[in-house]
Amino acid sequence: MFPSRSSFPASFTWGAAAAAYQIEGAWNTEGKGLSVWDMMTSQPGRIWAGGTGKEACDHFHRYEEDIRLMQSLGFDAYRFSISWPRVIPSGVGQPNAKGLDFYDRLVDCMLDAGLQPWLTLFHWDYPYELFLQGGWLNDDSPAWFEEYTRLVVDRLSDRVSHWMTLNEPQCFLGMGHLTGEHAPGLKLGMKEVLLAVHNSMLAHGRSVQVIRERAKRKPIVGFAPVGCIFHPATDSAADADAAMRGMAEVYPDNLWNNTWFADPIVLGHYPEAGLKAYGSNAPTVRPGDMETICQPLDFYGCNIYSSTKVRAGEDGRIEIVQPGQGGAHTHFGWNVTPESLYWGPKFLAERYKLPIVVTENGLSLNDWVDLDGRVRDHARIDFLNRYLRQLDRAVADGVDVRGYFHWSILDNFEWAEGYKHRFGLVYVDYATQQRIPKESAYWFQRLMETNGDSLYVKWDGERTELPEFSMESPEPALLPGVR
Repeated sequence: MFPSRSSFPASFTWGAAAAAYQIEGAWNTEGKGLSVWDMMTSQPGRIWAGGTGKEACDHFHRYEEDIRLMQSLGFDAYRFSISWPRVIPSGVGQPNAKGLDFYDRLVDCMLDAGLQPWLTLFHWDYPYELFLQGGWLNDDSPAWFEEYTRLVVDRLSDRVSHWMTLNEPQCFLGMGHLTGEHAPGLKLGMKEVLLAVHNSMLAHGRSVQVIRERAKRKPIVGFAPVGCIFHPATDSAADADAAMRGMAEVYPDNLWNNTWFADPIVLGHYPEAGLKAYGSNAPTVRPGDMETICQPLDFYGCNIYSSTKVRAGEDGRIEIVQPGQGGAHTHFGWNVTPESLYWGPKFLAERYKLPIVVTENGLSLNDWVDLDGRVRDHARIDFLNRYLRQLDRAVADGVDVRGYFHWSILDNFEWAEGYKHRFGLVYVDYATQQRIPKESAYWFQRLMETNGDSLYVKWDGERTELPEFSMESPEPALLPGVR
C-alpha cells in the first residue's frame, strides 16, 4: 500500500504553526487593545482552571529564542498569526505603531533564520471594541477586516509572500456564536449565525482583493478551514463513495461541514445540500456578494485532526460506524484516525481543484518532564508516523499536496481548555518559560531532513541535544548537520 520511500516532492514545505493569542502573552503591552478572548478569559468559570492568555508562552518577549529553536530543528516555514487588536487597538482607526513594530521584528527574525513566513490574518482574537458594535453580525464587518488587511499588507508584504485570511470559521462562528464554548461566548439562533458566516466570507473575499491589489511581493493566498473528514469502513467502492458524499453534506443544526464555507469561496455559490439543510435560516445573498466572496486562491489550507468512519447503508444511506469501547484517542478525546490525512486531501482536491496544504495536524497529550529532564512523547511520534504515511499515500495517488504544518511548535493556551492540553513539539514550563524539545521534535527533525523517507525507518530514539545559546549571540546556534 505504501511506497518504500516517500512521495513528497522536493519542493514540499515542512512547517510548524501557532496563533497569536495562544502564545504571545503581553495582553495589554505597548498599546495592544482587548480581544474577545481577553473578555472571555476574564469571566469566571469559562476557561478550564481559570487559564488566560495574559502571559501564555511569553512569545512576545521570547520570539527570538523560539525562532532560533525552529531554525535549529530545521523547519522550512512558520505559520503564525497577527493579533488584530495589537496592530489596531480598536479594530479600526488609528494603528498601533509599536504593535506593527513587533511583527516587523518577528518577520525579520524568521527571514534571518531561513524560515518562510506564512501569515494568518485572523486566528480568533477579534477586537473587543468591534464586538461591542456587533462583530461579525454587523454588515460593516467585511469593511473592517478589509481595513485591517490593508494595514498588514502595506507593512509586511515586502517580506511576506504566503497569506491566509481566516482560520477555522467553523470554530470561531460555530463554537463562538452558536454553542458559546468559545469567545465571544454567544448562543445565537442559526439564522443569526449564518448571517455572521456570510459576513465573514465577504470579509475573506475583500481581504483577498486587498492582498492581490497591494502586495509588494507576488502573493500566494489561501484560507484555513476545518477539514470535516469521513473515511470508509472498508476498501469497498460503496464505502469510499459514502465517505466522499459525507464530506459534501451539510447538517441543519451545526456548522461542522466543508461545503457551506468552501463552495462559496472557491466555486462561487452555496451548496444545494446546505440550502436544503438550513432552509429559511440561510442568509440573503445580495447582488455582487458571491463575486466578492469567490476570489482566486492559490491553495486550500485544511486543519485535519480526526475523521468519522462510515459505510454505505441500505438505499445509499451514509451510516456512521462507532469506534467501540477502548479505541485509540488523544488526550482531547479525539479519535486517532490516520486515514483522515488520505481521504481529506483527496476529497478537497477533487472538489475544489486547488493544491492542498495541511495547515494544522497534531494531537494533545498529557506530557511531562521525566526525572532525567527529557520529554518522551512516543505516542506523538507514533501518531505522526501513522498520519503522515497516509498523507504520503495521498501524494503517491496524485493528490497535489504542497505542505504540512504541525500544530503546534509550542505547548500553549488551548482556548476554553486553558492549559489542560499540550500539542507542542516543544514542552513549555509555564512557570519558568523554559522550552524543552520533546522526543517528537527530534523525530520531526529527521523527518524533514529526509523529506519523509524516515517514515519508513524504525525510530530508535536517537537525538541530538540542542546547544546552549545566548540571546546576545549574533548567530543562532545550530544542531549538528542542520544547515
